[in-house]
Amino acid sequence: MTDTQNSRADACTATVTTDHDTPVRAGRVARALAPDNTASMTTRTDGATVETDIERDSTGGLQATVDDYVVNLGVAAAVLDAAAETPTAGVDSTAADRDAVDHDTADRDAADCDAAHDADDTPQS
Repeated sequence: MTDTQNSRADACTATVTTDHDTPVRAGRVARALAPDNTASMTTRTDGATVETDIERDSTGGLQATVDDYVVNLGVAAAVLDAAAETPTAGVDSTAADRDAVDHDTADRDAADCDAAHDADDTPQS
């Protein structure tokens, strides 16, 4: 195995899944998040769901990246909510277009990684 393969096998991963009311909103959220994604992040949509896989070399790095992602997700949702509340001719928007973040999945994935990488908790940016 090469060093690259070893580091990949030891990487900490998390998947953040968010459900949105419509596929259109999910696409908008994914596009809003994309500019801040690092090379270790992959975002995709499936209907009204956005799923982002995050891979980092340490638990601390994973936690920092997931925290940043969740903040960015909140900003994207707030901007879309504000846009939905602004009347626009010919656009049918509702304030009911809200998000549900699966924090438990991200926390559980990060916790699972703690045992393997307890010695290296230095966040990476």
